[in-house]
Amino acid sequence: MDTRPEPPTSGVAALSSFLANGLVGHEALIERLLVALLAGGHLLVEGPPGLAKTRAVKWLSDAVEGSFARIQCTPDLMPSDLTGTPVYKPQDGSFEFVAGPVFNNLVLVDEINRAPPKVQSALLEAMAEQQVTAGNETHPLPDPFLVVATQNPIEHDGTFPLPEAQLDRFLLHVVLDLPDLETERQILDLVEAEAQTGTPAAQPLPLAELAKARAAVRKVHLAPELRDYIVRLVLATREGPLSSDVEHAVSPRGSLALAATAKARAFLQGRDYALPEDVAALAADALAHRMVLSWRAVADGRKARDVVADVLNATPAL
Repeated sequence: MDTRPEPPTSGVAALSSFLANGLVGHEALIERLLVALLAGGHLLVEGPPGLAKTRAVKWLSDAVEGSFARIQCTPDLMPSDLTGTPVYKPQDGSFEFVAGPVFNNLVLVDEINRAPPKVQSALLEAMAEQQVTAGNETHPLPDPFLVVATQNPIEHDGTFPLPEAQLDRFLLHVVLDLPDLETERQILDLVEAEAQTGTPAAQPLPLAELAKARAAVRKVHLAPELRDYIVRLVLATREGPLSSDVEHAVSPRGSLALAATAKARAFLQGRDYALPEDVAALAADALAHRMVLSWRAVADGRKARDVVADVLNATPAL
């Protein structure tokens, strides 16, 4: 019996095309959104204001069946504002749990670094276990469940940097740059066109078709040599000449994330097998946020993505 995964369905291809039409110059972000959706992980998007981070998630919510909620993080946000809380019913003296906005299929957590640590901790259980515990009761979250969080790197007043444990729960961490001249003009033309004709309506991808695509991603072949390549990349952050720049190296969760995302990218490319180029394309977004650099590396102006780039250059694929 043939167990090879099918190529991307027409629904997934239409979803990719719809996002590309509404997000000019964000090919990498679109790919990462779809990879996270297909691999069943969460996404952290970082970039200056005005780069369509929120727009990207809203367009995704329009193009996929299921419920959507946006949470605007502020320093006075409480965990119950996110997860919900038991409410007392005077009629019979009982408590009834009222679900918060995290009980949706797609949750946009805007400016997550403005949320206080208690809120970040509450979100940690939801992301890691796909459940919320309130009092003595545990409530499962819907399936599928995807968190896309955004953060602004240029503002630091009133922010709470995400701890390493929270960062590690994100499958990918995408860093956006300002657009070039040509892309900026395309953005202006797009917004002007939408002002005249409105935004196009999407044909939402059914959840049943999404589940089918996710099952196909899990069947994508990951050759033993490619698994070795992934492990060697991760181990290069723990031992060898480049490990001196790393205070806390990438954990095995990094290997798992890189394998899962490489399979999802291969599926989007229409292949039933992953290649080293899939691993290399996603390595920085899958590994950089999972390591802490040494003080000497930081003093030298090094960044985690620089270390990942050096690791890729120093590690042969086969």
